[in-house]
Amino acid sequence: MTNNYKSKRGKMNKTVKLLMLSDVFIYSGLGLISPIMAIFISGIKGGSISSVGIASAIYLITRSIFQIFLSRVFNPKDRLWMLKLGTLLTILVPIGYILSTNVIHIYLTQLLYGVAAGFAFPSWYSLFVCNLEKGKQGSQWSVYSASVSICMAIAAYLGALLVQSYNFKLVFVLTGLIALFGFLILFGLEKKVLKKT
Repeated sequence: MTNNYKSKRGKMNKTVKLLMLSDVFIYSGLGLISPIMAIFISGIKGGSISSVGIASAIYLITRSIFQIFLSRVFNPKDRLWMLKLGTLLTILVPIGYILSTNVIHIYLTQLLYGVAAGFAFPSWYSLFVCNLEKGKQGSQWSVYSASVSICMAIAAYLGALLVQSYNFKLVFVLTGLIALFGFLILFGLEKKVLKKT
């Protein structure tokens, strides 16, 4: 009776909540830098408008290649450590931006970002989808998407304000710290979630 009542209310399970909360922190951190990266890359040694496009392409192509490769090599039992590794590598990305003194360093950091996403994205989506409540997938996806989008929007505005008032380094540090919270939340996931496929 109790389980049926909870099911009718569409209550999210712990795994979905933790995955959602982790992503809210990670994307909020990354949202801080989303509106300023083009300006940052253009202003660095060797940087230009075309460099911004190259940096984005490096990230997207690397992510795509690693996603396909890793999905063929690893099995569902690997999802949790893959997610943690990918998220941990993501935290290193803003550090890479801080240490960058020319555009080549930015390209290498984008390569790292792509590898990180290649580990994290497929494992996160797999865990999230298989833990959604049957009959409530649409509404729970909507809650996730809306939560992340709203937090990223707020973060983007704050990130621009912080750079205007202070500097890029402060925003990159905040990005890493906020993403770190998202990473730590993943340790609340239990190994039994790997049984679901």
